[in-house]
Amino acid sequence: MAQLYFKYGAMGSSKTANALMVHYNYAERGQKALLVKPRLDSRDGDHMVVSRIGLSHPCIYFDELEAMGEAELKEFACVIVDEAQFLSREEVRHLVHLVDDLDIPVICYGLRSDFKGNLFTGSYELLVMADKIEEVKTVCWCGRKATFNARFDAEGHVLKEGEQVVLGAGEKYTSLCRRHWREGNLGPGFQVKR
Repeated sequence: MAQLYFKYGAMGSSKTANALMVHYNYAERGQKALLVKPRLDSRDGDHMVVSRIGLSHPCIYFDELEAMGEAELKEFACVIVDEAQFLSREEVRHLVHLVDDLDIPVICYGLRSDFKGNLFTGSYELLVMADKIEEVKTVCWCGRKATFNARFDAEGHVLKEGEQVVLGAGEKYTSLCRRHWREGNLGPGFQVKR
């Protein structure tokens, strides 16, 4: 029986690396897994999923997944979605269709909340609809579990206002524990990466 999984974590928790490793594991066992991401995520080039540690693999965009027919979809043992926080409610419901009606397991990786501490639409829907929810953990500079994503400016000030989606990685975001996110404390010696 297929299930919908949501594996969430703060920035830098190796979500994308985990997604790529799961994809590799399926291939190593002679099974086809489909790697998917929202078209909005254009940071790593066209049709590519790239982790911070340098792992990469070609992917398709979510709208291309939606255009696939049942026979084509049934060739895949699993669908793996990276950057799932950017999905819409309807796109998450499409994943539910793949799981419930086509019996294809779907594993989604993404952020739970934005830099303001608000849920992304895709994350909200996945928290509601997923059969299994798992946190991918990382740590704050202080050693506590990091659960918040802090966006910072060029001077290293933590931002709490602005557009929900501003694409970036270590040059714009870091993960913090709740206390240091609330305080806007990036840690001693923090330097903005350029």
